[in-house]
Amino acid sequence: MLRKGSRIGKYRIRRRLADGGFAAVFEAQDTIEGIAVAIKVPHASLVTPELLADFRREVRIASALDHPNILPIRNAQFIDRHFVVASPLGHRSLHEAMRRRPSLPLRVEFSEQILQAVAHAHERNIVHCDIKPENFILFPGPRLRLADFGIARLARTTVAMSGAGTVGYIAPEQAVGRASVRSDVFSIGAILCELFGGGVPEWPYAWPPPGLERLRQSLHPDFRAVLRRSIELDPRKRFVDAGAMLRAFRALKARGRLLSKPARRPRPAARNTKNDWRTLRQRQFKRRFRRILDLTDECGRCHGPIAESMLHCPWCGVRRLRHTGATRRRLRCPRCQRGRNPDWRYCAWCWGPGFADVAERKYVDATATARCPNRSCPRQSVSPLIRYCPWCHTKIAKPWKVEHARDRCQRCNWGVLREYWNACPWCGAALAGRHATA
Repeated sequence: MLRKGSRIGKYRIRRRLADGGFAAVFEAQDTIEGIAVAIKVPHASLVTPELLADFRREVRIASALDHPNILPIRNAQFIDRHFVVASPLGHRSLHEAMRRRPSLPLRVEFSEQILQAVAHAHERNIVHCDIKPENFILFPGPRLRLADFGIARLARTTVAMSGAGTVGYIAPEQAVGRASVRSDVFSIGAILCELFGGGVPEWPYAWPPPGLERLRQSLHPDFRAVLRRSIELDPRKRFVDAGAMLRAFRALKARGRLLSKPARRPRPAARNTKNDWRTLRQRQFKRRFRRILDLTDECGRCHGPIAESMLHCPWCGVRRLRHTGATRRRLRCPRCQRGRNPDWRYCAWCWGPGFADVAERKYVDATATARCPNRSCPRQSVSPLIRYCPWCHTKIAKPWKVEHARDRCQRCNWGVLREYWNACPWCGAALAGRHATA
């Protein structure tokens, strides 16, 4: 029996997160890397060659999908006669997040991430077959990641299988064993109806679904038409796959036709105090640069928003030798705790020694849009705002320019935002700007 405090290989159990019909999920501490992970362990009483084959298939399917919105597998192996699957530990599921009534802009962001995850699987001919809020895990950012490919199938057009799935989100044709990519589209539509309307469509899935009044108040008619098409009873009337639904979603987003225009509310009178002014400045900064700079942390001293790449807090100037917040990457540098990819040879942020556990597999890094200055570098492509090339350890001598930054630091020549920052986040030098005050 696995209980709190027990050990299984290098993992120490902290608590049980979930208990499904075939496996239990635990929060555990990786005693080697010093990080928290989620581990899935099949119930010993149910372990059969067929069940283990299902878990191996889940691992192989998840390992073949490399996308920011799909939960990666960190490790899968037999430990003490247990088959253990380890993955990054998230905050909570989408099901739990919806109980906290997220804001409309956040629900729109969740919707796009849901579509991106399933569209990536459909591009690789994988039908998930169990799309539901519990299988989307929330990480800092915020970022949703799709998990649990236990009943996923590689599909050509239609998959003959038992009526596996979750009641409330399962498509009618899937319930009788005829799942396809359009079945996943139905499940996405059911989730979005619940996310915006508060209710899941019910048989016979005739429009309108529960919560229509909420949908009318919050969603544009064109977006409601997209939801209606996604949960059509006849699969042929739905989107052909999640990719087609994602393109329709983005077309409406570009034209501003996702949300209805709410009535204007009078703005509360702002208090002209120093603290309120600083709060408003940081709030505006987060809205404009959250994605550009990947703001996933806050300063432990002044609580201002900061990015993993910053070596100093731009608000109070305190030096950040170690990163204590969230990271988008799968592993961390043991020296500075900033994120790294498994196939990196060196840390891109600090002048530390080379890593011993370098993966042979080459990982696709969507942020690698710049070039390494070393022409003989084996990879060449690097991410902006790094200090050292993770492949050849060459120092990036040419100063980076922050997107939308018109000014540069007089000491290090890196791009800075004088209208917001008091100090250069790259070298710590004080900035003399319109808002730069002690």
